[in-house]
Amino acid sequence: MSLHLYDTSTRAVREFVPVEPGRVSMYLCGATVQAPPHIGHIRSGVNFDVLRRWLMRQGYDVTLCRNVTDLDDKIIRVAAEEGVPWFVVAERNQRAFSWAYDQLGCLPPTVEPRAMGHVPEMVELMRRLIDKGHAYAAGGDVYFDVVSYAERYGKLSNQRLENMRAAGDTDTDSLKRDPRDFALWKGAKPGEPTWPTPWGRGRPGWHLECSAMATKYLGETFDIHGGGVDLIFPHHENEIAQSQAAGDGFARYWLHNGLLKLGGEKMSKSLGNSLLIPEMLRKVRAVELRYYLVAAHYRSEIDYSEEALQEAAAGYRRIEGFVTRAAEVIHDVDADAPLPQAFVDAMDDDLNVSQALAVIHEVVREGNVALAQGNKEQVARLLAETQNMLDVIGLDPRSEQWRASGGSGMREVVDALIAVALEQRQAARARKDYAAADAIREQLAAAGVVVEDTPKGPRWELAR
Repeated sequence: MSLHLYDTSTRAVREFVPVEPGRVSMYLCGATVQAPPHIGHIRSGVNFDVLRRWLMRQGYDVTLCRNVTDLDDKIIRVAAEEGVPWFVVAERNQRAFSWAYDQLGCLPPTVEPRAMGHVPEMVELMRRLIDKGHAYAAGGDVYFDVVSYAERYGKLSNQRLENMRAAGDTDTDSLKRDPRDFALWKGAKPGEPTWPTPWGRGRPGWHLECSAMATKYLGETFDIHGGGVDLIFPHHENEIAQSQAAGDGFARYWLHNGLLKLGGEKMSKSLGNSLLIPEMLRKVRAVELRYYLVAAHYRSEIDYSEEALQEAAAGYRRIEGFVTRAAEVIHDVDADAPLPQAFVDAMDDDLNVSQALAVIHEVVREGNVALAQGNKEQVARLLAETQNMLDVIGLDPRSEQWRASGGSGMREVVDALIAVALEQRQAARARKDYAAADAIREQLAAAGVVVEDTPKGPRWELAR
């Protein structure tokens, strides 16, 4: 079976056929940087990182454009509250997002454009829309005329125009021809950054930037547009309207990841329920947090709980334990070993990572049996399969990413502390003080650290 993906625009699973054979162009709505990221924000980046890795594994040359919204109403409001320029807020939080993506093993995007660096492209897009009769200037603002696009507006979100409420995106609705029209450009206001246009100074509306940047870097028609389900309306609906009304084909597949909630509510700073990434990395290692975020199907909703997080961490450690033990026996892993067909089928079935992980765990169980039996040939094959599957999902514990960090910055501290305890235990055993050695081992066990004595010396892992 070839890769099939659920396309929001058709509400059906479709075979993926790229615009250009051998190449995939993908646009992902990235961060609006008014605050540092919580795990709800980062889930999208991790999910689409897995899609990118799978496409690369299949031999595609993938171009990923992930934007940064570095100026909007929220950023301006936060800056005013803090008494700092808007760009200080944007830059600080953009760095926090970049750090979080890196910590969780996301490959760097091919290009990461910022909205404020692309105002000329936005002005040109507005000009095209005005010339075609799909937008109009009023009092320094520029609006998209939804009635002019009524036949197609609402198809992505499965809504009819007559049932839609007012856009509610400006405080100048009196200037609109229709309250459902949305702002492409907002006229200058005191204390806000502005740029010159033929229709007056001002700044972009939220939706305009993505259309301008996506087509600049990926072309008038590209393969995949991704983001969270909360962006379907109005953001992605408006992107489609303004892009296609201007004459661009725009995205051929629309993919949306489910939200991550807490107590049934969407995570947001306003609700005070944000779980920020540094806080999460004090609970589990970064690689374990990544496992938690990808373990559910990308389109499913996750309701966060500490129990589920710890279960996911334990599940990853079972995989990691096999890879670690097998690597002590097998030193050269076949990176070209074929992936199990069941794994391939799961990934091709709308990126069913949860089923793919079930395949990995089954191979790990077989691998542990082979290790116990001393079957090195079997261990070598199963280790290669396991690592190759984990590489697709970005979870291989022996990859450069996770070996360098140990899964998170905190792991280095843990390693150092446990190393000291093990040295003390070895010293106690050397002087035949076995009671002291056993006491150290018991104290480590009580802290969740299992020590195994091997011919090469003690080896430890976190309790499962």
